[in-house]
Amino acid sequence: MSYVSLKSVRKKFGAVEVLKGVYLDIGRHQFTVLLGPSGCGKSTTLRLVAGLEPVSDGQIFIDGQDVTMLEPRERDIAMVFQNYALYPTMTVEQNMGFGLKAKNVPASEIRTAVHKAADLLDITPLLARKPGALSGGQQQRVAIGRAIVRQPKLFLFDEPLSNLDAKLRVETRAEILNLHKRLNATTIYVTHDQEEAMTMADRIVIMNQGVIEQEGTPEDVFFHPASRMVAAFIGSPVMNFFDGVGTADGNIETPVGIFKGFPQVKAGQKVEIGIRPDDLLPAEPGDNTVTGQVQLSELLGVRAIIHLQTENGSAFKAVVDHEIYREMKLANDASFTVREGRLHVFDSQSGQRL
Repeated sequence: MSYVSLKSVRKKFGAVEVLKGVYLDIGRHQFTVLLGPSGCGKSTTLRLVAGLEPVSDGQIFIDGQDVTMLEPRERDIAMVFQNYALYPTMTVEQNMGFGLKAKNVPASEIRTAVHKAADLLDITPLLARKPGALSGGQQQRVAIGRAIVRQPKLFLFDEPLSNLDAKLRVETRAEILNLHKRLNATTIYVTHDQEEAMTMADRIVIMNQGVIEQEGTPEDVFFHPASRMVAAFIGSPVMNFFDGVGTADGNIETPVGIFKGFPQVKAGQKVEIGIRPDDLLPAEPGDNTVTGQVQLSELLGVRAIIHLQTENGSAFKAVVDHEIYREMKLANDASFTVREGRLHVFDSQSGQRL
């Protein structure tokens, strides 16, 4: 049975429908990431689960209870915001215990819960300080600690790392993930950062224009994208795309060459083929290869991104090892074949995977 369930949830702001009948089931103890571009509806979905916005239609269940009409305080959830929302005049200890104090929990119990959470997060030395005397990373830990002391049914994170620098983001996401596992919690986490999603999630829910494009494990959405949108959104560098047309013998003709072995594509059907830069391997020119002139190279250490342009002007990228990078010279041609089973085909009209 799902621990969190959204059934045909819709949300309108005036005449604008932000969520268009979302169905979503989240398992107990699962770390689920809502991922997508700005304006896709992921933060709105989180706010509806939290009760911070009313649904326009549909139902939301948490642990089998219909919470659609309940106030946030009645849903037994804890939310960590992007801006931390700490009270500047309170100490760290007072901030962390505020939610329990509002519930009239005895002071001794509050102190025990706060110190237990502070030990867990390694912020005990900060308890007497005020938020203004803390770094961004320390404030984030306090906000997480405030959520922990409530021992909620559900943790909700709304882009909690976006205000941190790159190094601190990496460290803090590892801390959040370890904390999730130690608490055996159920967590919904919103981000627009695909790296966060891929490294943290048990399941990723990719949203686009108010609907769910795909739901699955990080491996599912990366290696088997359900639509062109998912394929283009996941992966860095981004996937290469080429227009194509199906032939009677099950091949795909493209401006960059013929790709064989696609019986699911009908003769005359317009498609787009997608190839991840990491799945292009240096090869001799021939079938199922792409050839282009080297325009630019970016060395990343043990590997490099090669920018190329085909004879007809199509641009694409390939990721190669450092040894191959050293052999590739500007203005020279280079040919690549596609790693076995890694060419993706999408219908041009619907954008869906074929």
